[in-house]
Amino acid sequence: MPRTGVGRPRTRPDRALADRAYTSRGNRRDLRRRGIPDTIPERLDQQRHRKDRGSRGGRPTCVHGERYRKRSTVERTINRLKGFRTVAIRYEKRASIYLGTITLAALAIWLRT
Repeated sequence: MPRTGVGRPRTRPDRALADRAYTSRGNRRDLRRRGIPDTIPERLDQQRHRKDRGSRGGRPTCVHGERYRKRSTVERTINRLKGFRTVAIRYEKRASIYLGTITLAALAIWLRT
């Protein structure tokens, strides 16, 4: 929906991808209220608790496995980039120089593999 006043137009993400740490009822409720589908796997203790409640436990959450694997790949790549001190701490002030630093770190990772 375009914004009528000044400022950026409001946008809604296509999907929320998160780790098991963010699988709380509150997080899922907020995403559902805003109309944002999620890909958050359920923790094992929550699965057991839901099954123990029987029919009152609700339906299991639907997790798209391929999307979750891609999220995991992106997260691992970012963690590898943070292995470079200049990327993790961000000494550079300008965004263009920081982008060059990230590109150089990505090239170094690519050449190692």
